[in-house]
Amino acid sequence: MKAGEVRGTPVKIGIVNASSRFSPERGEAVEAWFAANIPGGEVKIVFHPATYGKHGHFGGDDASRANAFVEFANDPRLDAIWFARGGYGACRVADAILPRLNATARKKRYLGYSDAGSLLAMLYKAGFPHVAHGPMASDAVRHDETAWRAINWLKSGDAASLEPSLRDDPRPAVAFNLAILDALMGTHLEPDLTGHVVMIEEVSEPLYRFDRMMFHLTAQPGMKRIAGLRLGRVSEIVENDPDFGQTPEEIVRNWCARSGIPYLGAADIGHDRDNKVVPFGPR
Repeated sequence: MKAGEVRGTPVKIGIVNASSRFSPERGEAVEAWFAANIPGGEVKIVFHPATYGKHGHFGGDDASRANAFVEFANDPRLDAIWFARGGYGACRVADAILPRLNATARKKRYLGYSDAGSLLAMLYKAGFPHVAHGPMASDAVRHDETAWRAINWLKSGDAASLEPSLRDDPRPAVAFNLAILDALMGTHLEPDLTGHVVMIEEVSEPLYRFDRMMFHLTAQPGMKRIAGLRLGRVSEIVENDPDFGQTPEEIVRNWCARSGIPYLGAADIGHDRDNKVVPFGPR
């Protein structure tokens, strides 16, 4: 399925915010993109009213964010759930979400990245079959191809949206922002990654912190059982003074070698408009 094409049964996508504040102006821009590019309504989006909530740093208090997610996930009129944005906050609502999800929620597709990784990990660990790291709703206005990549996966699991290495590697895979995965390991949200290809990406960190997270991540027992690690893009690197002296790839190679984790090369994921979709688990 190509950009600009929508075929088959119409779908309705629910957009929720489990993390930081999301502005109404951004939501209006996303709605305008859909109105301009899918005027026939073959794909419809619905923002949960709580998406625009405010509570300190967060897009509404923990209870309102959790309730909105559960309401949309359990709604049989919606075919998929799309995370509005990242930031921070999803891990705070996970425990209030999972016990309340029903059989309808289990059938849906879920797409997001960055902070949404906490809930993606939770859903995957609970056996939800259609969970993926990929562009969020707020990315729809960054670039047309970014939006279509997400829409086509949410609609049908379109293989053209996938990270390229997945096409030739039959092993199960997952993808996470490094900071999120590092924080999840050792907690009750950690999924079993045995035999998985694990892809990581990062944004807005100095390299000494990137190195420290890699030390901690590769020391985790659950990471010792993975099939290997791929490195996505590390962008908007905060200046290190003095210079750290290693590139992100050199850092990852170093900690993989020390821990005995195979380094598998690059992954086409990142906090950018070229971020590809990585469905969790076997394909």
